[in-house]
Amino acid sequence: MATIPFVKMSGSGNDFILIDNRRGILDGDRLSEFIPRVCARKVSVGADGLILIEPSERVHFRWRFFNADGSEAEMCGNGGRCAARFAVIKGIAPNRLSFETLAGTVEAEVSGRRVKLQMVRPSPVELDLPVTIDGKEHRLHFINTGVPHAVEIVEDVKRAAVVDLGRKVRFHPRFQPAGTNANFVEIIDRGHLKVRTYERGVEDETLACGTGAVASALVSGAKALADSPLSVETTGGEVLNVYFQGVGKGFDRVFLEGDTRVVYEGVLWEEAYQ
Repeated sequence: MATIPFVKMSGSGNDFILIDNRRGILDGDRLSEFIPRVCARKVSVGADGLILIEPSERVHFRWRFFNADGSEAEMCGNGGRCAARFAVIKGIAPNRLSFETLAGTVEAEVSGRRVKLQMVRPSPVELDLPVTIDGKEHRLHFINTGVPHAVEIVEDVKRAAVVDLGRKVRFHPRFQPAGTNANFVEIIDRGHLKVRTYERGVEDETLACGTGAVASALVSGAKALADSPLSVETTGGEVLNVYFQGVGKGFDRVFLEGDTRVVYEGVLWEEAYQ
């Protein structure tokens, strides 16, 4: 029986299946069916996404990141932190490393379980977009931090209708054809946010979203409501740190920092993805 080695990891509540694919054990023809099956909870490993580590001629490795539904995404902050630590554990890269993503080259520093990731340069922030949903106008803010994110600032994030409203934002015509993730942000003070995120591709609220934490921090900075560095509390209770420079014409030197966790290592049997 053919088996596929993998590692299950978690980054602040986002969980991922990581596979060293430098020798091409998985080919593109199988991925569209393979990924949703192994990411399915209760019947297989279960995860928010799957990460393939592949060869690169320019940097330490190239990654391919897939959402649980099999769609390929440009970037994932928490997944990027897990991929960096995986590469160090497996001897693929040193503690200071860089890797290719569809959003650009990403740099990271691994210190034990903690990983600090330099994000790709985000798009300019679009503030106060009037978006009508179910007859009510919402003031949303938009930024691409490697993947697209809409942000709404709310008074009480616990009361936000993350799944219902988040899904409507995700599929709203204003954000098509790519769609968007949706973040709901409560500003506690100038150094502390609480964030809940509806993730495109997972099509549900997740316990954390790294690019969403960054998007929420940058929007709060652009609105002059918060300052770098920012502590971002996720739905899962873990705290991510976001660092950034600049506001006016855009942000640069944007970093995401937080813990990672190796959950287990194993092999996938064929029946796990058939």
